[in-house]
Amino acid sequence: MRYFMTFAYDGSKYKGYQNQPKQKTVQGEFEKDLKKINVNKNVDIHASGRTDAGVHAYNQKAHFDLDMKHITPEKLKDGLNSLLPKDIYIKNIEIVSDDFHARYNVKAKEYDYVLNMDEYNPIGKDYIYQYNKKLDVVEMQRALKYLEGTHNFKSFTKSDDEREDYTRTIVQTNLIRDLKNVNKITISFLGTGFLRYQVRNMIGTLIEIGEGKRKSEDIIDILQKQDRRQAGKTAAPEGLYLKDVLY
Repeated sequence: MRYFMTFAYDGSKYKGYQNQPKQKTVQGEFEKDLKKINVNKNVDIHASGRTDAGVHAYNQKAHFDLDMKHITPEKLKDGLNSLLPKDIYIKNIEIVSDDFHARYNVKAKEYDYVLNMDEYNPIGKDYIYQYNKKLDVVEMQRALKYLEGTHNFKSFTKSDDEREDYTRTIVQTNLIRDLKNVNKITISFLGTGFLRYQVRNMIGTLIEIGEGKRKSEDIIDILQKQDRRQAGKTAAPEGLYLKDVLY
């Protein structure tokens, strides 16, 4: 039987979602606890995609196969939540068809990046990027619009990411200032898919635009050159959240 789950996690204490040798990962915690439920038999989890060390998720998705017909999805959810660390929480589990795949059936993903332009906040250091200086938010908003649409995003992926196709579609972007604190901004991206480090590299470039080191229209040239060296630095992971995965 195939189960599909929606879950959230605080990524600050993990070396990312995906399993890594001798490292604490979100996937590793799930598979360890599913093994306990499954009478010491391994269970493989297939997520919508991986997140890097320090990155968080509100609504990550994954599926796994388990022969537990006598346990309802709700009881399975409660049982797993009782075993998982408190910085991981399953929101929902449902039964899906055997041909459903949490990665290959994805239609779109949404990411948020949260940044603090106010003074340093030690309490929020693992959850909001502490930039702690003013940025030209209006120019950053202009730049975001150049990223929308279907483009070759090779300039914004990992430098050693070799693949045949770097084309992705960003459906919508937003830059929102917090009503209670105008120095806290959230930059969001909704797209059909994202390359490794793409969101953090776009954010790094947007920050340089906000600093006045680049102009908003420079995005056009960066995209056309298809060269990672043309874009900005990779932004810190702690401000990044996988907000949702759409099917």
